[in-house]
Amino acid sequence: MPTILGQNQYGKAENRVVKIVRDGDTHHIKDLNVSVALSGDMDDVHYSGSNANVLPTDTTKNTVFAFAKEHGIESAEQFGIHLARHFVSSQEPIHRARIRIEEYAWERIATSEGNSRFIGADEVKHSFARKGQETRVSQITYDGESWEVISGLKDLSVMNSTNSEFWGYVKDKYTTLKEAYDRILATDVSARWRYNWTSDEQRMPNWEKSYEQARKHMLQAFAETYSLSLQQTLYQMGSRIINSRSEIDEIRFSLPNNHHFLVDLEPFGLKNDNEVYFAADRPYGLIEATVLRDGVEPKIPVDMTNL
Repeated sequence: MPTILGQNQYGKAENRVVKIVRDGDTHHIKDLNVSVALSGDMDDVHYSGSNANVLPTDTTKNTVFAFAKEHGIESAEQFGIHLARHFVSSQEPIHRARIRIEEYAWERIATSEGNSRFIGADEVKHSFARKGQETRVSQITYDGESWEVISGLKDLSVMNSTNSEFWGYVKDKYTTLKEAYDRILATDVSARWRYNWTSDEQRMPNWEKSYEQARKHMLQAFAETYSLSLQQTLYQMGSRIINSRSEIDEIRFSLPNNHHFLVDLEPFGLKNDNEVYFAADRPYGLIEATVLRDGVEPKIPVDMTNL
């Protein structure tokens, strides 16, 4: 029996675009996942392979990043309207454009009153935490005599849009990475901390307050550390918790380095002044370490933060 072509569409899915608006020292973030689907007079490309009516999907990707610069991102809806209108009005064969956008919200990290000892600033307005992401975790072990309580969190996405550098590293013939003196530092925090409460004879910690305070100190240290490496930031996060919370003796982190690369907009006649980035989820650097109170033996398994 003969066949005919039914509904069809094509485009570029899940374009991760991060737009930083720099209002002096105060920064604002729009973080979108944009999928473009186009349809119209596309019979020939399916029947004969003729690409005469096909706008490359790579072009739709470039358009997303270029529009982030040209139009900004006032809202997900308005950004999608700009894109859909452009694709349909500029390409005669395209009759319909569907733009799907997921927006990832960030909230500003409230810093402590003493943040000047870290970066010499009265206020920090460039550090953010993803809203509603982290999962609180705990592991309680009891052998009839002693207790072991390990608490923590995972999937806490945090970002510094400046005050991060990476340079002076080892270089060999395979090194292509350029040194960075102003970069985005982003990670998804997975952390486990161990309490020194081990016996019913001891005073039990206030678990709710301890979790809230550990999370607060972790975020404040992330925001207030001028970072020359993610390792340095990790150590400051762990040190701040242990120095601030006497009930915690050990903390282990697993921090993926969520890379953000500046998009080359020069082919479109646009200058990218640290504004439009490509958020790459793979591959990623993975930084892991344990921070301990002096004199304490480590007990948290090294692979526990990967579970």
